[in-house]
Formats: sequence, structure tokens, C-alpha cells
Amino acid sequence: MAQKNYYKSLGVGKEASAGDIKKAYRKLALKYHPDHAAGDKAKEEKFKEISEAYAVLSDAEKRKKYDTYGSEGFQQHFSQEDIFRGSNIDDILKEFGFGGASFSRGRKMGGGGKRFSFNPESMFGFGGGGGRQQQAAPSKGSDMEYEISLTLSDIATGTSKQLSFQDPSGGTESITVKIPKGMITGKKLRLAGRGQPGPYGGPAGDLYIKSKILDDPDFKIKEFDLFLSREIKLTDALLGTQISVSTLSGKQLSLKIPAGTKHKSKLRLAGNGIPHMKGGGSGDLYVEVHVAMPKTLNKKQKQLIEKLVKEGL
Repeated sequence: MAQKNYYKSLGVGKEASAGDIKKAYRKLALKYHPDHAAGDKAKEEKFKEISEAYAVLSDAEKRKKYDTYGSEGFQQHFSQEDIFRGSNIDDILKEFGFGGASFSRGRKMGGGGKRFSFNPESMFGFGGGGGRQQQAAPSKGSDMEYEISLTLSDIATGTSKQLSFQDPSGGTESITVKIPKGMITGKKLRLAGRGQPGPYGGPAGDLYIKSKILDDPDFKIKEFDLFLSREIKLTDALLGTQISVSTLSGKQLSLKIPAGTKHKSKLRLAGNGIPHMKGGGSGDLYVEVHVAMPKTLNKKQKQLIEKLVKEGL
């Protein structure tokens, strides 16, 4: 669907007053009205464009909806018939002597020939024969997306969140959403029928809840795997040891550090990461071992190290 910038069509800014908008339209209508265009199709299309823009921006409610939803959202809510309903364009054109709301042949100001006057039904094709209007076919409304911030604990155990957002009428709607386990960053939860209403009575679109995981002071996450850093002494790295590791849920696990473990080695605790959103299983927890190097040595420690040197270590 083509995007329409009504402000640009009239050459005004978003802060323009109702008077500014009317003044801009009067000036452009006088320039592009087909009575002055001598069959120029480009000018006739321009006249249609500025007339549609004025019909929207001169109406406070329509302008608010356009500013709120943007061009695409506005066009899904308003048909051409809706746009021109209640417009005072006819009155403005009559001030210039362009006549009433129909096409007619006759004398125009200053001479003879075909006289063009504004008729949105004929120009935009939403009228029907015999005065009956043709109703556009119902279509599905636009989908909406809502980004929600979640902690690692939220996605590890699942939770419920209350969401508040603006509904199409301008009011505020609140709903409670159950967040499943494993809803890592980028995953989406679909709520059918909670999106934008469908034009002409069509079904509403869907609402997609998209997750964004907040930073955690202890754990890092990559997809469903968790990463944790633990520091050990140099002697523990050389001789091996056993350490206790806290999981995201607070569970304490025993992790064996093999003798000769190098600095920044990663040891895996299988199945202790984030549960998969769909299907069974979980990611893993990786513990990155940081070997602490002493900055200074006391006399006894230095003597022991010197003995190790003599032993070829």
C-alpha cells in the first residue's frame, strides 16, 4: 500500500494550524483545479491528492488518527468514502466559482466548454450506480508487535506479565500474558485477534509479543546456553579442586576442576541452561575458570616457588 504524506502534499508542517491548512489548500486548489488545467492529467491527479490531504488534515479527529497510526494504519481504518465524509471542500471550491458536487457540462467562468467540479465519488470510485454505494470487501487488520523486557529468571521459570497499550480508539487496554519458559530474545508469542481491527468488518490482526532479555549481573546468555565466570587459585588450577556453582534457579551444583586447568577454560554443566521454548530439553551452563595470579609473594612462598623451579616446574 502506497504511503501518503498529507502534510507534504499541502506543503505544510505537522505543527500547522487549521487556518494554515485551509490557506494552503485554497492556494493549491486554485492552481491545480481541472478547470484551469486544460485536460492536464497530471494536474488532475495532483488536485485529487491535495483534496484528499485537506479532507484528512482539516478534520481534527481524522488528523489525530493519521498522526497516531501513520499513513498505512490510517488507510486501513478509513476508506476513501470515510475520508471525504463531512468535508467542506465543496464550499471552498464554490468560493472560486467552481460549482457544486458533480461533473457537468455548461459554461464556466470566462467562457464555454467542459466544467469540472469536485465529486469524490466519481473521482475516487467509491460511489455506486443509482446513488448506492459499493462496500469494499472485508479484510484482515494489521498485526501489532509489542516488545517486552524479561529477566533471565523470567525465561528460565516462566511468568505472567501485565501489558498496557493503546487500542485503536485511543484508549488504553491492559491484558495479562503468560510468558512461557525459553522465550529468549527475538522469540515471539502470538495472540490471535488482538491486533488492529479489520477494515469493513474484517477480522482483527494478531498481536505478537517479542522478548528482549535484560542484562544479568552474573550470567551471560547465548541462545539457550548460560555462561558464568568463577575464579580459582593458582594451586587449585595446578592440583585440581572441587567448587560449588549456583544455577540461575539458586540450585547448588558441584563442579570438578581437573588438575592443570588453564586460565579461561570453559567447563560444561549439561542441561542447566535455559529450557527450550518448544519441545523438551534445555541449554547448558558453561563455567569459565579464571586462574588468579598472585601479584606479590611473601618470603616463604617465594622460596617454595624457587624450589619448584629447581624441580623443573
